[in-house]
Amino acid sequence: MIPSTLSNDTIVALATASGHGAIAVIRLSGPDAIPLVDAVFKGKNLAHQPSHTLHFGTIREGDQILDEVVVSLFKGPASYTKEDVVEVSCHGSPFITEQLIKLFLKKGARLALPGEFTKRAFLNGQFDLAQAEAVADLIASDSALTHQIAMKQMRGGFSAEIKALRAQLIHFASMIELELDFSEEDVEFADRAGLRRLITTLQKLISDLLQSFEMGNVLKHGVATVIAGKPNAGKSTLLNALLNEEKAIVSDIPGTTRDVIEDEATLGGIRFRFIDTAGLRETLDTVEAIGVARTKEQLQKAAVVLYLFDVTSTSPAQLQEELQQLQLPGVPHLLLANKKDLATPQQLESFEHLENLVFLSAGQKEGLEELQQALLALVHANEALTGDRTIVTNLRHFQGLQKTDEALQEVLQGLDNGLTGDWLASDIRRSLYYLGEITGEITTDDLLDNIFTKFCIGK
Repeated sequence: MIPSTLSNDTIVALATASGHGAIAVIRLSGPDAIPLVDAVFKGKNLAHQPSHTLHFGTIREGDQILDEVVVSLFKGPASYTKEDVVEVSCHGSPFITEQLIKLFLKKGARLALPGEFTKRAFLNGQFDLAQAEAVADLIASDSALTHQIAMKQMRGGFSAEIKALRAQLIHFASMIELELDFSEEDVEFADRAGLRRLITTLQKLISDLLQSFEMGNVLKHGVATVIAGKPNAGKSTLLNALLNEEKAIVSDIPGTTRDVIEDEATLGGIRFRFIDTAGLRETLDTVEAIGVARTKEQLQKAAVVLYLFDVTSTSPAQLQEELQQLQLPGVPHLLLANKKDLATPQQLESFEHLENLVFLSAGQKEGLEELQQALLALVHANEALTGDRTIVTNLRHFQGLQKTDEALQEVLQGLDNGLTGDWLASDIRRSLYYLGEITGEITTDDLLDNIFTKFCIGK
């Protein structure tokens, strides 16, 4: 468990990934970080050097040289943790890093726990809790869009919106609290009509943030894109073409795919989870029937559906019947007319009137570029991805906003029922509490431990 309060310990950890590499970085933070490294560093006296400088030398244990290193010096409060921080760049041998860390431990440091550097940064006021969580999201980002969202949150975009909401509520809460001090005079300092307008405005802003969570969650974990269609439509061939590898078994025998096959690819900076499914048809085969049932389950959870059909053997009327049976109200989808290389001009022309249609040949890898562009356009059509809008990606933040909204609704009901100031103040304080939990202005030991123990050691 990470200590819940700041300590005078100097902590050390490997800040780069474990394993062999050209360079490894060992990070130390705390009041003794500089003298501790100075005691084993043969080079310039680090205590006498300015902050944000690099120094070449050797790390020695007695007369034995353990490695040639470059030491980066960051003196508090102008450092990540706002403490004195030293980063030792050494050769990336696991044996060397182990020897150096053992030496620093022997000199008085202790091993850092997961997330302890970032927790110290939070406790020292470097940034708030929402920004600290964005650090973990930034490390985990695997596409241009998730990187962009994490960067905005780490730089305080989301926090600024929450703090602005909280500041407005604090003003009214203070006015109502003032009324309680003058309760015998029966004076109203807080304009009730103004409070109602503020609550309504805040609820609209919170509603927008809550709605963004669905898309934010999708982007964070990958856009669940289900490839569906009749047996032998070419679904597995399409999956292999999109991934550019032989992920799924391809056969002319209908019903070859009997289970869900899933893999990921990044298109246009967005991570997609492509899910190949069993062909949709009535079957007496027990195993295939289970696969069809799982296909229907995946369709219910899909963010996007790619419905594939064989353009050489399907009529427009048959396609409409298949789509009606599929029942995808409100689910973004594309219709993929496969095997266009084998179709007649008349067959292709009969489908040209349909919206969201892409002609392709999965087997020949024709039309994949058009499919990718149409897929990206479908995702980008979601207004959460347009402009500079804040997107909520963290479940804890989402739950905090939900509780805030519920508390604000209680304030409105209290105004409707003519409740006295003390009751209104209680509901406003609850909403302030939940907003404060998001940014870390209000915390508990369990909350901090739950957040920071999920970080990697060294961060």
